[in-house]
Amino acid sequence: MEQRNKQEKKKENKFIKLKFIGKVKNQDIFDTNIPEEAKKIDLDIKDRPLVICIDQGMILPSIDEFLKDKKPGKYHLDLTPDKAFGERKRELIKTMPMSVFSKQNMNPQPGMILNFDGMIAKISAVSGGRVIVDFNNPLAGKEVEYDLEVIGEVTDLNEKVKALSLYFFKKEIPFNVEAKKIIFSPSKEDKNFEQIVMLFKDKFKEILDLEIEVKSDSSKESEKK
Repeated sequence: MEQRNKQEKKKENKFIKLKFIGKVKNQDIFDTNIPEEAKKIDLDIKDRPLVICIDQGMILPSIDEFLKDKKPGKYHLDLTPDKAFGERKRELIKTMPMSVFSKQNMNPQPGMILNFDGMIAKISAVSGGRVIVDFNNPLAGKEVEYDLEVIGEVTDLNEKVKALSLYFFKKEIPFNVEAKKIIFSPSKEDKNFEQIVMLFKDKFKEILDLEIEVKSDSSKESEKK
């Protein structure tokens, strides 16, 4: 019985191809991967469906859960703030001295979006020597809705590797799959890629049951010699 429960809890690692439109409830689009919809918010994107692995945290948890048993087709999903981007928190609104910005040769203005050590924040107000900075997600406290289209399941291994590369590395890296191993071949411009890819080797193993190897330009030159 215990062994059966363990098997039932094991993730399927099912990959699907998805198109989506995210809107604030009854308002404007804030995210999409459909070019004609993206133009409405002045975004120029390629027509490329999103490929995700279900139950691996690659999308909003509520959407992940919703899509688990969905067949190809179109769906609509309404989410309250607690199921979407969370409630607004007063403790995430900080008052900072102007000197913090002056040292960086910055002139903060209300509405500016800044990156503070990986945290996205919005300048809410500037008064005298003080700057009020809001670290809440811009969509915190808002009801949102998604139009989702499940195009189908992805079974091609190369597509799966590309999807994980885009998610973990934020870009496609050339690769080959040989004998239960993914061999990435980064360019000279992809500095420190080997250290970065090794941070995710366990996830690739968990999801695809494949090991990872990196062959950089320098290692290729060594092999030739």
